[in-house]
Amino acid sequence: MAIFVDKDTNVLVQGITGRLGALQTELMLDYGTRIVAGVTPGKGGETQFDIPVYDSIQEAMSKHRIDASVIYVPAPFVRDAAFEAIDAGIKFMVIITDWVPLHSEMKIKAYAKSKGTRYIGPNTPGIMIPGQTSLGMISPSAVMPGGVAVVSRSGTLTDEVASHLSEQGIGQSVVVGLGGDPIVGSRMIDVLKLLKEDVQTKGVVIVGEIGGTMEEEVARYLDAQFDKPVVAFVAGRTAPRGKVMGHAGAIIMGERGMAESKINAFKSAGVPVAKTFWEIPLLVKR
Repeated sequence: MAIFVDKDTNVLVQGITGRLGALQTELMLDYGTRIVAGVTPGKGGETQFDIPVYDSIQEAMSKHRIDASVIYVPAPFVRDAAFEAIDAGIKFMVIITDWVPLHSEMKIKAYAKSKGTRYIGPNTPGIMIPGQTSLGMISPSAVMPGGVAVVSRSGTLTDEVASHLSEQGIGQSVVVGLGGDPIVGSRMIDVLKLLKEDVQTKGVVIVGEIGGTMEEEVARYLDAQFDKPVVAFVAGRTAPRGKVMGHAGAIIMGERGMAESKINAFKSAGVPVAKTFWEIPLLVKR
């Protein structure tokens, strides 16, 4: 299996009949994602794009093998949806929804860890294995199969960076958006540990941004334990302190979370840092 998922992953969509869930389900199907079932309470017995819809995950799992879930339910119901997937034994989730309450994120994180379930998000564009499968809303036109992994904290920049690489003939082994909230299911270091063992991945592009200390943490890991070439980009160089820039994860608290500290951490680890999107493919080729 590639990182988290591959072409043989059977996918369940929670909230498949909602506006966004239905739209993204159609796009995922067009890309070749193996969506075998959907869940919307009260809609059991219906179909969406010929995919059976069930009232509960337990009911869906009695009829199908399900490996992963993509969650499109409204923010107030995300915790219940995630808990239902975890309790059903699903081992990987993609939580697309934004505006999830912080206390819900804390509870999901703790419960998933206790049950051995991995997830990305909330507030993520998802994950794509180019040429194989897509769970979420990463643009197919931005990616192409290859050997460079893109690991991003930003939703919009995930597509942007993949697109710049593809335009220069640099394909991707995996493109993953970690999510823009303060508490996310998988941190950069979690994904880098998997990429270290992935034979398809020959190099990595890290897309960081202001706020938190995730980049500093992963820089220490790269310096000590990672043996594949890495290029970094840090968004928010000119952001003022004390301001939320884009979403709740990108807030600078005093000296912590500044772009400068992240850039310096990467440089100290021997990682070249691109100043612009256009410089990323040049550094990767070098």
